[in-house]
Amino acid sequence: MFVARLAGTAVFDPIGDEVGKVRDVVVLVRLTGAPRAVGLVVEVPGRRRVFLPLTRVTAVDAGQVISTGLVNMRRFEQRVSETLVMGELLDRTVELADGSGAARVEDVAMELQRNGDWFVTKVFVRRTDQRGGLLRRRGETLLMAVEDVVGLGRPTAAQGAQLLLAQYEDLKPADLADVLHDMGVTRRLEVASALDDERLADVLEELPEDDQVEILGGLERGRAADVLEAMQPDDAADLLGELSAEQAAELLALMEPEEAKDVRRLLAYEDNTAGGLMTTEPVILGPETSIAAALAHVRRQDLNPALASVVFVARPPLETPTGRYIGIVHLQRMLREPPHESIGQIVDTDLEPVAVDAPLLTVTRQLATYNLLALPVVDEQRRLLGAVSVDDVLDHLLPEDWRETDDVHAGPPTRPTPAVPTRSEVTRG
Repeated sequence: MFVARLAGTAVFDPIGDEVGKVRDVVVLVRLTGAPRAVGLVVEVPGRRRVFLPLTRVTAVDAGQVISTGLVNMRRFEQRVSETLVMGELLDRTVELADGSGAARVEDVAMELQRNGDWFVTKVFVRRTDQRGGLLRRRGETLLMAVEDVVGLGRPTAAQGAQLLLAQYEDLKPADLADVLHDMGVTRRLEVASALDDERLADVLEELPEDDQVEILGGLERGRAADVLEAMQPDDAADLLGELSAEQAAELLALMEPEEAKDVRRLLAYEDNTAGGLMTTEPVILGPETSIAAALAHVRRQDLNPALASVVFVARPPLETPTGRYIGIVHLQRMLREPPHESIGQIVDTDLEPVAVDAPLLTVTRQLATYNLLALPVVDEQRRLLGAVSVDDVLDHLLPEDWRETDDVHAGPPTRPTPAVPTRSEVTRG
């Protein structure tokens, strides 16, 4: 069974209900002998990753994994002695035992033994040159016995991440952020560095602050500034607020002036106020704009669903701070009207915006009272400064460790958690 092909496979219980999807395989790499595979990392509903011992896997065929149905819903935490195949072994450089050079791991195969244990028996590698680069265009590929490679359990100084990212290319930023968060510090930086600026910016916005600071600090200064430019201004400001004043000033100086201007403005506001919560880039249009044109604006791929739910109408200039704020137009209202009509004819002027210094409680109450996904923020001259979206409010209302806190009610409620650990779990400990 090749592990890269196993990733993403659905896991079912004996009666056919899907439990989750395979995200990785946990192995114990020993100084001598073949690595032993002890379990699967399975992503269950709620984006939680749990450990499924291979002793509870009854079948692997036709693109599915069948388990006994007893899945411990406790969040998976990697032990020191454990190695994740997808997260840590792929792209690792090893030496060929015959002395013919180095190679890069592209996949590993594990086999079920007669005693019921799983062992890594084969390694699929691609030859590299003396400097660690691929030979010729792609390099020769080899399927080798695990004993014919040296250094499988020894992390290299610089490990690639392209194969790992290829497995996760379809993941949403929040899901990829979970993958990075569960990695060790070194591997997390390697994988983050391999992402392009836009993708890394999206992932950083979903990570805890400590991880954000760690990754940004591990990037070259110019690259870090490019990533900050690709982030939403409010998220970039939050991240810079976690750095020292000297570090923040250095990165702001490296950013494009127009991009840095919005971030500097947001840094001037207190964290738990409308100004500290808002983004400066909602959809802002003039009242003469047609409904058809407005709908085209909210279809932008880079716009999150909360900000795409409304269009803010203001007098020119239409970049924040705008001219006088007029009102909002809801997406549903636009869908019910003729596309050639102007948004000025259907604008809602009754909803009162919040002041830039309004506290978090006021913002939250306003969103809840009017069932809004985004709320306009204005200054004393009633110029639109930005908008607070419901996801930004939730980030401030939830505990700081909400990404790591297990909800005992998450996941399939009908599956019991075993009271006594199995032999495999005892061995894993």
